[in-house]
Amino acid sequence: MPAELRPLPPDILEGFRERAFAETAQVVAAHLLSDDLPERAVGEIVERSLSFETPLVPLDENTWVLELYHGPTAAFKDVGARFMAQLMAYYGRGDDRELTVLVATSGDTGSAIAHAFHGMEAVRVVVLFPRGQVSQLQQRLFTTLHGNVEALGVNGMFDDCQRLVKQAFADEALRQERFIASGNSINVGRLLPQTFYYFHAVAQLPTRSLLISTPSGNFGNLTGGLLAKRLGLRCDRFLAATNVNDVVPEFLRTGRFEPRPAVHTVANAMDVGNPSNFSRIVSLYRGDIEAIRNDIQGSRHTDDEVLAAIADVHHRMEYLLDPHSAIGYLGLEQCRDTAAPDTAGVFLATAHPAKFADVVEGAIGKPVAIPEALATCLDKPERVVEMGKEYGELKEYLMGGER
Repeated sequence: MPAELRPLPPDILEGFRERAFAETAQVVAAHLLSDDLPERAVGEIVERSLSFETPLVPLDENTWVLELYHGPTAAFKDVGARFMAQLMAYYGRGDDRELTVLVATSGDTGSAIAHAFHGMEAVRVVVLFPRGQVSQLQQRLFTTLHGNVEALGVNGMFDDCQRLVKQAFADEALRQERFIASGNSINVGRLLPQTFYYFHAVAQLPTRSLLISTPSGNFGNLTGGLLAKRLGLRCDRFLAATNVNDVVPEFLRTGRFEPRPAVHTVANAMDVGNPSNFSRIVSLYRGDIEAIRNDIQGSRHTDDEVLAAIADVHHRMEYLLDPHSAIGYLGLEQCRDTAAPDTAGVFLATAHPAKFADVVEGAIGKPVAIPEALATCLDKPERVVEMGKEYGELKEYLMGGER
């Protein structure tokens, strides 16, 4: 976590209304990193990493959707992954050691990290994913890159992949032999950029009560919003919208955090039973449960509810949601029952619907067009190394590996 979170001055916050996304990102990044990076370096990093927009689209007079899927892999993870990759490249200048970037993925993180680091010299990317638990398009986005990207199909769930990565970082013997870094939101360099789009979106909204609904699995995206609030973001309450893997909404209800094995759902990128970033949230609030509850409301949604929401929004508003974005929408609608009638609501659209075409097409009864940027991976050969969920297998691979 950052040692200090200094609020942005009010005049700078007001100025975001007139800025493009990359301009807002540069201002926030310079504020966060002013003690570590010269402003020119920050500008170069933003220019190389954030060349796409994050549009705020109105659905009705009180509801907006923040589209975060216009990057190279059509998911919100592109923002954090690309910024982090350029940040690490800046700090790695002059170091001739090979860097191994380890990343566990439940769907979108792996492809975002793989694309962000693909082709970088002296960088090896190792993606761990749960076999059979991610969509084919999600998987092919990182298994067809080859080069310096290696994919390990783990016979388990995402929580197993995440545990293996954490064990690697705790293994002092491995760290003496291999120069390793995390590509997950374990790495604060990937987490901090997720504050940027919250500022960009809120600056465009009318000044009145505001709710922001964030689809939540490993809770990095929500943590980014909470960090933004500490930096001065205007938001009355965040909604932690989950699928049936609801350990955090359950904590908000009972005060007890009880991780459990993840359940597979149609919103697979959120199938997380022990979210890493929950400890960051607790730390941010110094363990004060009531303060957490004051800022965050939880909601839980079943597969049937998700499919119905995709169909309903498509029919009534002619807008297409992926399963994760649909959960964000459902969380917002649920919270409106206790909010003032004119409260503005934003939910985050975290992935392009085509990445989950089988689910979305089943809900709306028609084909979903695949963007050209995603379609290019469909005919390329995959390369996957199968692996069990014991740490010894991962360590042996990292020490040798099929290079």
